Amino acid sequence: MKRYCVVGSLNMDMVTRVDRFPAPGETLRGQSFHVYPGGKGANQAVALARLGARVEMVGALGDDVLGRRYRELLTALQIGAAGVAETSEIGTGTASIEVTSAGDNHIIIVAGANDTVTPAYIESQRDRITACESLLIQLEIPIESLTLAAQIASARGIPVILDPAPARALSPELYTAVSILTPNETEARLLTGEDTDTDSGIHRAGRCLIARGVQRVVIKAGKRGAFLVEPETFVHVPGFAVDVVDTVAAGDSFNAGLAVALGGGANLGEAIRFANATGALSTTREGAQSAMPSAGEVRALLARDEG
Repeated sequence: MKRYCVVGSLNMDMVTRVDRFPAPGETLRGQSFHVYPGGKGANQAVALARLGARVEMVGALGDDVLGRRYRELLTALQIGAAGVAETSEIGTGTASIEVTSAGDNHIIIVAGANDTVTPAYIESQRDRITACESLLIQLEIPIESLTLAAQIASARGIPVILDPAPARALSPELYTAVSILTPNETEARLLTGEDTDTDSGIHRAGRCLIARGVQRVVIKAGKRGAFLVEPETFVHVPGFAVDVVDTVAAGDSFNAGLAVALGGGANLGEAIRFANATGALSTTREGAQSAMPSAGEVRALLARDEG
Protein backbone atom coordinates (compact mmCIF):
# COMPACT_ATOMS: atom_id res chain seq x y z
CA MET A 1 0.00 0.00 0.00
CA LYS A 2 1.33 3.43 -0.95
CA ARG A 3 2.17 5.88 1.82
CA TYR A 4 0.99 9.49 1.55
CA CYS A 5 2.02 12.51 3.59
CA VAL A 6 -0.23 15.53 4.09
CA VAL A 7 1.31 18.75 5.37
CA GLY A 8 -1.37 21.24 6.30
CA SER A 9 -4.06 22.58 8.56
CA LEU A 10 -6.28 21.05 11.21
CA ASN A 11 -9.30 23.13 12.29
CA MET A 12 -12.47 22.55 14.22
CA ASP A 13 -15.43 23.92 12.26
CA MET A 14 -18.21 25.44 14.37
CA VAL A 15 -21.28 25.60 12.17
CA THR A 16 -24.45 27.53 13.00
CA ARG A 17 -27.44 27.29 10.67
CA VAL A 18 -29.62 30.40 10.51
CA ASP A 19 -32.57 31.68 8.47
CA ARG A 20 -30.54 34.75 7.49
CA PHE A 21 -27.41 36.59 8.52
CA PRO A 22 -27.84 39.03 11.43
CA ALA A 23 -27.47 42.76 10.87
CA PRO A 24 -24.74 44.56 12.87
CA GLY A 25 -25.75 44.57 16.54
CA GLU A 26 -28.65 42.15 15.96
CA THR A 27 -29.15 38.87 17.84
CA LEU A 28 -30.90 36.01 16.04
CA ARG A 29 -32.08 32.59 17.12
CA GLY A 30 -30.16 29.88 15.28
CA GLN A 31 -31.61 26.67 13.86
CA SER A 32 -28.77 24.35 14.90
CA PHE A 33 -25.14 24.24 15.99
CA HIS A 34 -22.57 21.51 15.31
CA VAL A 35 -18.82 21.10 15.70
CA TYR A 36 -17.07 19.23 12.90
CA PRO A 37 -13.37 18.41 12.33
CA GLY A 38 -12.04 20.33 9.34
CA GLY A 39 -9.08 22.18 7.90
CA LYS A 40 -8.02 21.49 4.33
CA GLY A 41 -4.97 19.49 5.36
CA ALA A 42 -6.81 17.13 7.67
CA ASN A 43 -9.71 16.91 5.21
CA GLN A 44 -7.32 15.53 2.61
CA ALA A 45 -5.75 13.15 5.12
CA VAL A 46 -9.17 11.78 6.12
CA ALA A 47 -10.24 11.46 2.47
CA LEU A 48 -7.08 9.48 1.75
CA ALA A 49 -7.68 7.21 4.74
CA ARG A 50 -11.29 6.55 3.71
CA LEU A 51 -9.98 5.50 0.29
CA GLY A 52 -7.77 2.93 2.03
CA ALA A 53 -4.44 4.75 1.89
CA ARG A 54 -1.71 4.83 4.53
CA VAL A 55 -1.45 8.44 5.66
CA GLU A 56 0.95 10.53 7.75
CA MET A 57 -0.23 13.98 8.85
CA VAL A 58 2.14 16.87 9.58
CA GLY A 59 0.64 19.93 11.27
CA ALA A 60 -0.20 21.27 14.72
CA LEU A 61 -2.99 21.23 17.29
CA GLY A 62 -3.48 23.15 20.50
CA ASP A 63 -3.18 21.49 23.90
CA ASP A 64 -6.91 21.92 24.47
CA VAL A 65 -10.18 20.01 24.32
CA LEU A 66 -10.53 20.58 20.57
CA GLY A 67 -7.01 19.34 19.92
CA ARG A 68 -7.53 16.22 22.03
CA ARG A 69 -10.80 15.49 20.24
CA TYR A 70 -9.05 15.83 16.88
CA ARG A 71 -6.18 13.56 17.86
CA GLU A 72 -8.70 10.88 18.88
CA LEU A 73 -10.27 11.12 15.42
CA LEU A 74 -6.92 10.73 13.66
CA THR A 75 -6.17 7.67 15.79
CA ALA A 76 -9.57 6.14 15.04
CA LEU A 77 -8.94 6.50 11.29
CA GLN A 78 -5.40 5.09 11.64
CA ILE A 79 -3.87 8.30 10.33
CA GLY A 80 -0.29 8.68 11.53
CA ALA A 81 -0.27 11.66 13.89
CA ALA A 82 3.29 11.56 15.25
CA GLY A 83 4.01 14.52 12.97
CA VAL A 84 1.19 16.60 14.48
CA ALA A 85 2.74 18.88 17.08
CA GLU A 86 0.93 19.95 20.23
CA THR A 87 1.32 23.50 21.53
CA SER A 88 0.16 25.06 24.78
CA GLU A 89 0.96 28.56 23.51
CA ILE A 90 -2.13 28.90 21.32
CA GLY A 91 -5.38 27.02 20.72
CA THR A 92 -6.41 24.64 17.98
CA GLY A 93 -7.38 26.38 14.74
CA THR A 94 -11.08 27.10 14.31
CA ALA A 95 -13.53 28.13 11.63
CA SER A 96 -16.74 29.85 12.74
CA ILE A 97 -19.32 29.32 10.01
CA GLU A 98 -22.82 30.72 9.59
CA VAL A 99 -24.96 28.99 6.94
CA THR A 100 -28.33 30.33 5.82
CA SER A 101 -31.29 28.28 4.63
CA ALA A 102 -30.41 29.46 1.10
CA GLY A 103 -26.96 27.89 1.42
CA ASP A 104 -24.97 31.12 1.69
CA ASN A 105 -22.23 31.24 4.30
CA HIS A 106 -19.99 33.54 6.32
CA ILE A 107 -16.72 32.04 7.55
CA ILE A 108 -14.20 33.40 10.05
CA ILE A 109 -10.98 31.39 10.37
CA VAL A 110 -8.64 31.66 13.35
CA ALA A 111 -5.42 29.90 12.35
CA GLY A 112 -4.35 29.18 15.93
CA ALA A 113 -1.87 26.32 16.16
CA ASN A 114 -1.67 26.09 12.36
CA ASP A 115 0.53 29.20 12.37
CA THR A 116 3.10 27.40 14.55
CA VAL A 117 4.01 25.04 11.69
CA THR A 118 7.23 26.90 10.94
CA PRO A 119 9.99 26.03 8.45
CA ALA A 120 12.03 24.81 11.43
CA TYR A 121 9.24 22.39 12.31
CA ILE A 122 9.02 21.20 8.70
CA GLU A 123 12.77 20.58 8.76
CA SER A 124 12.29 18.43 11.88
CA GLN A 125 9.81 16.33 9.86
CA ARG A 126 12.12 15.85 6.87
CA ASP A 127 12.42 12.07 7.36
CA ARG A 128 8.64 11.71 7.62
CA ILE A 129 8.12 13.65 4.39
CA THR A 130 10.77 11.77 2.43
CA ALA A 131 9.42 8.40 3.58
CA CYS A 132 6.18 9.00 1.67
CA GLU A 133 5.50 8.32 -1.99
CA SER A 134 3.33 11.41 -2.56
CA LEU A 135 2.98 14.74 -0.74
CA LEU A 136 -0.26 16.73 -0.57
CA ILE A 137 -0.25 20.39 0.53
CA GLN A 138 -2.68 23.35 0.64
CA LEU A 139 -2.41 27.00 1.72
CA GLU A 140 -3.72 27.14 5.31
CA ILE A 141 -0.35 27.04 7.08
CA PRO A 142 2.57 29.47 6.59
CA ILE A 143 3.50 29.48 2.93
CA GLU A 144 7.25 29.43 3.61
CA SER A 145 6.71 26.14 5.47
CA LEU A 146 4.73 24.66 2.57
CA THR A 147 7.44 25.76 0.17
CA LEU A 148 10.12 23.98 2.18
CA ALA A 149 8.02 20.81 2.43
CA ALA A 150 7.49 20.85 -1.34
CA GLN A 151 11.19 21.41 -2.00
CA ILE A 152 12.17 18.57 0.34
CA ALA A 153 9.84 16.17 -1.49
CA SER A 154 10.67 17.42 -4.97
CA ALA A 155 14.40 17.04 -4.39
CA ARG A 156 13.79 13.34 -3.68
CA GLY A 157 11.60 12.87 -6.76
CA ILE A 158 8.41 12.61 -4.68
CA PRO A 159 5.32 13.97 -6.48
CA VAL A 160 3.87 17.12 -4.88
CA ILE A 161 0.16 17.90 -5.32
CA LEU A 162 -0.81 21.44 -4.31
CA ASP A 163 -4.38 22.63 -3.83
CA PRO A 164 -3.88 26.44 -3.95
CA ALA A 165 -6.67 27.27 -1.51
CA PRO A 166 -7.41 29.71 -0.08
CA ALA A 167 -5.96 31.36 -3.20
CA ARG A 168 -3.02 33.73 -2.73
CA ALA A 169 0.15 34.65 -4.57
CA LEU A 170 2.68 31.84 -4.85
CA SER A 171 6.45 32.18 -5.08
CA PRO A 172 8.51 30.95 -8.04
CA GLU A 173 10.19 28.51 -5.63
CA LEU A 174 6.86 26.90 -4.78
CA TYR A 175 5.62 26.73 -8.37
CA THR A 176 8.74 24.92 -9.53
CA ALA A 177 8.52 22.34 -6.73
CA VAL A 178 4.93 21.35 -7.58
CA SER A 179 4.16 18.34 -9.76
CA ILE A 180 0.40 18.93 -10.07
CA LEU A 181 -1.45 22.16 -9.22
CA THR A 182 -5.21 21.73 -8.69
CA PRO A 183 -7.03 25.07 -8.51
CA ASN A 184 -10.74 25.37 -9.06
CA GLU A 185 -12.01 27.85 -11.65
CA THR A 186 -12.14 30.73 -9.16
CA GLU A 187 -8.65 30.06 -7.81
CA ALA A 188 -7.24 29.76 -11.33
CA ARG A 189 -8.73 33.16 -12.16
CA LEU A 190 -7.33 34.75 -9.01
CA LEU A 191 -3.88 33.30 -9.64
CA THR A 192 -3.67 34.26 -13.31
CA GLY A 193 -6.16 37.05 -14.00
CA GLU A 194 -7.65 34.98 -16.85
CA ASP A 195 -11.42 34.67 -17.29
CA THR A 196 -12.17 31.00 -16.54
CA ASP A 197 -15.86 31.07 -17.52
CA THR A 198 -15.01 29.45 -20.86
CA ASP A 199 -12.96 26.44 -21.89
CA SER A 200 -10.55 28.67 -23.77
CA GLY A 201 -10.10 30.84 -20.68
CA ILE A 202 -9.41 27.76 -18.56
CA HIS A 203 -6.82 26.68 -21.14
CA ARG A 204 -5.11 30.09 -21.00
CA ALA A 205 -5.08 30.03 -17.19
CA GLY A 206 -3.56 26.58 -17.17
CA ARG A 207 -0.87 27.55 -19.67
CA CYS A 208 -0.07 30.63 -17.57
CA LEU A 209 0.49 28.41 -14.54
CA ILE A 210 2.59 25.98 -16.57
CA ALA A 211 4.75 28.93 -17.62
CA ARG A 212 5.44 29.65 -13.95
CA GLY A 213 7.11 26.27 -13.53
CA VAL A 214 4.36 23.83 -12.53
CA GLN A 215 4.64 20.49 -14.32
CA ARG A 216 0.90 19.91 -14.78
CA VAL A 217 -2.32 21.75 -13.94
CA VAL A 218 -5.69 20.16 -13.20
CA ILE A 219 -8.44 22.80 -12.99
CA LYS A 220 -11.50 21.60 -11.06
CA ALA A 221 -14.81 22.69 -12.58
CA GLY A 222 -17.46 21.33 -10.21
CA LYS A 223 -20.18 19.25 -11.86
CA ARG A 224 -18.48 19.76 -15.24
CA GLY A 225 -15.53 17.68 -14.04
CA ALA A 226 -11.97 18.88 -14.53
CA PHE A 227 -9.51 20.07 -17.18
CA LEU A 228 -5.96 18.79 -17.61
CA VAL A 229 -3.40 21.27 -18.90
CA GLU A 230 0.12 20.19 -19.83
CA PRO A 231 2.63 21.98 -22.10
CA GLU A 232 1.20 20.25 -25.20
CA THR A 233 -2.13 18.96 -23.86
CA PHE A 234 -5.58 20.31 -23.00
CA VAL A 235 -8.16 17.67 -22.06
CA HIS A 236 -11.62 17.87 -20.50
CA VAL A 237 -12.52 14.97 -18.18
CA PRO A 238 -16.30 15.02 -17.58
CA GLY A 239 -17.81 14.92 -14.09
CA PHE A 240 -20.57 12.74 -12.65
CA ALA A 241 -24.27 13.46 -12.22
CA VAL A 242 -25.18 13.08 -8.54
CA ASP A 243 -27.77 14.53 -6.17
CA VAL A 244 -25.81 17.31 -4.48
CA VAL A 245 -26.47 17.93 -0.78
CA ASP A 246 -23.34 19.74 0.42
CA THR A 247 -20.24 20.76 -1.55
CA VAL A 248 -17.99 21.38 1.47
CA ALA A 249 -14.57 19.73 1.02
CA ALA A 250 -15.37 18.32 -2.42
CA GLY A 251 -12.06 19.76 -3.62
CA ASP A 252 -10.18 18.06 -0.79
CA SER A 253 -11.83 14.74 -1.68
CA PHE A 254 -10.89 15.29 -5.33
CA ASN A 255 -7.21 15.74 -4.47
CA ALA A 256 -7.20 12.62 -2.33
CA GLY A 257 -8.80 10.62 -5.14
CA LEU A 258 -6.27 11.97 -7.63
CA ALA A 259 -3.33 11.00 -5.41
CA VAL A 260 -4.66 7.51 -4.64
CA ALA A 261 -5.39 6.72 -8.28
CA LEU A 262 -1.95 7.90 -9.41
CA GLY A 263 -0.37 5.90 -6.59
CA GLY A 264 -2.25 2.85 -7.84
CA GLY A 265 -0.70 3.15 -11.29
CA ALA A 266 -3.46 4.98 -13.18
CA ASN A 267 -2.49 7.38 -15.93
CA LEU A 268 -3.37 11.03 -15.40
CA GLY A 269 -6.63 10.90 -17.35
CA GLU A 270 -7.81 7.84 -15.43
CA ALA A 271 -6.73 9.42 -12.15
CA ILE A 272 -8.71 12.59 -12.85
CA ARG A 273 -11.80 10.51 -13.59
CA PHE A 274 -11.36 8.69 -10.27
CA ALA A 275 -10.89 12.07 -8.57
CA ASN A 276 -14.04 13.44 -10.21
CA ALA A 277 -16.01 10.48 -8.84
CA THR A 278 -14.50 10.89 -5.37
CA GLY A 279 -15.33 14.59 -5.28
CA ALA A 280 -18.85 14.03 -6.64
CA LEU A 281 -19.69 11.40 -4.03
CA SER A 282 -18.51 13.68 -1.22
CA THR A 283 -21.25 16.15 -2.20
CA THR A 284 -24.06 13.64 -1.72
CA ARG A 285 -23.93 13.76 2.09
CA GLU A 286 -23.79 16.58 4.63
CA GLY A 287 -20.53 17.62 6.23
CA ALA A 288 -16.92 17.48 5.16
CA GLN A 289 -14.97 14.54 6.53
CA SER A 290 -18.11 12.53 7.35
CA ALA A 291 -19.17 12.71 3.69
CA MET A 292 -15.96 11.39 2.16
CA PRO A 293 -16.43 8.11 0.25
CA SER A 294 -14.74 4.75 0.45
CA ALA A 295 -12.81 3.27 -2.46
CA GLY A 296 -15.64 0.78 -2.98
CA GLU A 297 -18.19 3.57 -3.33
CA VAL A 298 -16.00 5.33 -5.88
CA ARG A 299 -15.52 2.16 -7.91
CA ALA A 300 -19.28 1.57 -7.87
CA LEU A 301 -19.94 5.05 -9.28
CA LEU A 302 -17.31 4.53 -11.96
CA ALA A 303 -18.87 1.19 -12.91
CA ARG A 304 -22.37 2.72 -12.98
CA ASP A 305 -21.19 5.42 -15.32
CA GLU A 306 -19.47 2.93 -17.61
CA GLY A 307 -22.63 0.84 -17.70
